[in-house]
Amino acid sequence: MTDAHNPNGAPHSGGRPSRLSGGGTDAWASGGVVFAGVLMLIEGVFGVFNGIAAIAADDVYTDIGDYVFKFSLTAWGWIHLVLGVLVAVTGWGILKGAAWARGLGVALASVVVVLQFVWLPYQPIWAIISIAVGVFVIWSLCTDHGDRVR
Repeated sequence: MTDAHNPNGAPHSGGRPSRLSGGGTDAWASGGVVFAGVLMLIEGVFGVFNGIAAIAADDVYTDIGDYVFKFSLTAWGWIHLVLGVLVAVTGWGILKGAAWARGLGVALASVVVVLQFVWLPYQPIWAIISIAVGVFVIWSLCTDHGDRVR
């Protein structure tokens, strides 16, 4: 049996090389999964805070008048609170490597993107940031195949 070496002269471990060590899209996607988990955890916590603020005092957010997608601010508060808890728990699951978290993360990020679009008139800058975060999370969780070496 021959002793295989990598281009740097170090012995080859015999296993499949980690995609984290390579460059290109694979490394971005692999590192992106961890980042997506962190972003989901943070976005979930912020969603809980938004929900509590909207439920506790309806005067935190301004009433926008006649808008096509009209809900009461208390209803929006409950939506943000429940969705925030689900997103935070899913983000924690992604960070822990739970099998259920990846698919649920894509589904919840999709729901967050749609709801942030509807929430746009209440907090336009934060909604646009949340939409961008959601799109990155969806891309990251769908691009990485989960077969990296830990």
